Amino acid sequence: MRFAILGAGRIGIAHVSTLMAQTGVSELLVADLDPARARTAAESVGAASHGTIDDAFSFRPDGIVIAAPTPAHAELILRAVRAGIPTFCEKPLAESLASSVAVVEEVERHDVPVQIGFQRRFDAGYRAAKQALEAGDIGELRRLHLLTCDPTPPPAEYIPQSGGIYRDCHIHDFDILRWVTGREVVSVFATGTNRGAAFFGEAGDVDESAALLTLDDGTLATLQGSRYNGAGYDVRMELAGTLGNRSVGLDDRVPLTSAEPGVGFPAGTPWPNFQERFAAAYSAELAAFVSVAAGERPSPCTPREALEALYIAEAATLSRAEGRSVRLDEVRG
Repeated sequence: MRFAILGAGRIGIAHVSTLMAQTGVSELLVADLDPARARTAAESVGAASHGTIDDAFSFRPDGIVIAAPTPAHAELILRAVRAGIPTFCEKPLAESLASSVAVVEEVERHDVPVQIGFQRRFDAGYRAAKQALEAGDIGELRRLHLLTCDPTPPPAEYIPQSGGIYRDCHIHDFDILRWVTGREVVSVFATGTNRGAAFFGEAGDVDESAALLTLDDGTLATLQGSRYNGAGYDVRMELAGTLGNRSVGLDDRVPLTSAEPGVGFPAGTPWPNFQERFAAAYSAELAAFVSVAAGERPSPCTPREALEALYIAEAATLSRAEGRSVRLDEVRG
């Protein structure tokens, strides 16, 4: 099978390496608005072909992977779908809620599979937690906590175009919350503060975040985030119920230090970033897309699923701005 990757930045290069390692992938073209950057990216990983975005479509691939900047996502998704090409796209769908809804509606008018990149769905820990909950091993879910903390902030120039911490970072928490529990969020109360670099506040964003989410069965979920977690990259999910509990991300590399005497766990080197923490999940995610492109399975994360996570992120963003609880119905309206 032949694939094209659109976008030769950091995540694009990572996807090139991952796709080339997949069984069934025989040829790969790396495309970028800057042909020189596409060539450099292709050569760095030994890909055979490179070119422009138009070259990628002329290549007539069996599947397209979109790793371009966010402003290009909607246009590229729709161009690929209209051409009948199975498509994988990193989140988000588009730059705004309205354009995201428009993309979903058009995609659903075509019989072309589209998979959106929420790699936590393919992480072994999250999958085990979902299975335990579904099997009844946890009992009735009573408590749920999510955590996403970066060791250092993103570049200053990235923040104004990121959409804010709830749309950019915590949208992964919102997606995995829905996926693991099988429940919907009905309301959000979110807050945040800017205690770090001034560029967060200048962009209307925060670098410390917290939220309380109510699910449709009354379960309460809490969320915390930080751009300044000096111990390392910390992403976890804790579920506790009437029979047991599960903690995702509680491995030997979790950036925690016990204050209890004689406790040596964890003993490993803390995770430095999301690429290393979720390397296996990214590989499994693209392996799934190869199967989607081959017609062997449906999309494991459709644009409609991505839109549901975005609704929660929009509600959290509005809640923080207005200092009140926001129901999801408000955002959908």
